[in-house]
Amino acid sequence: MMRTHATIGILALQGAFDLHRQALDRLGVPHRLVKTADDLGQVAALIIPGGESTTMRWFFQTEGLTAEMARFVRTQPVMGTCAGMILLADRIADDLVNHGFAAIDIDVRRNAYGRQVHSHTGEGMVDLGAGPRLFPMVFIRAPRIERVGEGVRVLGHRNGEPTMVANDHVLALSFHPELSGSDEVHRFFVETFVESRRQHHQPDIALTTHTTGGN
Repeated sequence: MMRTHATIGILALQGAFDLHRQALDRLGVPHRLVKTADDLGQVAALIIPGGESTTMRWFFQTEGLTAEMARFVRTQPVMGTCAGMILLADRIADDLVNHGFAAIDIDVRRNAYGRQVHSHTGEGMVDLGAGPRLFPMVFIRAPRIERVGEGVRVLGHRNGEPTMVANDHVLALSFHPELSGSDEVHRFFVETFVESRRQHHQPDIALTTHTTGGN
């Protein structure tokens, strides 16, 4: 069981938020489901799950969460998976109308790995603090990271493409760690981004540290 006094929020407007809740339960991490701006004000960090990014945007507007979400994800520890990564991105390559919250300097393309029927699991490489190793990656209508900007570290990749990236407060993944059968990514997020921030220490690990090309 992990030792942390920080309460982690899990965005629960839409998507597979309950699996993230179960992961934090197993780790013994305090958490709270976030559905309103008041909920958001009660947490020290946030997990944005997979789902439908356009539907989540609609909920943000309906619940009056857009401005508060933008403020939070640009300053506080956040983990975004799949649709969550799309919302955190700087630019969405196949959407000329909507933009991400620009919490991390990446460009993404939605559903780049195919439709629902093309969902698949494959092994990729990740570095969760103990050096690169194989890790199961579940892709469900997953976005592709097409550009990695300055200051963004690649912590995971598969077939030469980045699948997990980070800056000083954001961890963004194109795959679903909550479906991997392991809670290691959630543990890594809490230990490296949430607790280290509380101790005024920034994460300093990466598989690569240079900018990768994009569109």
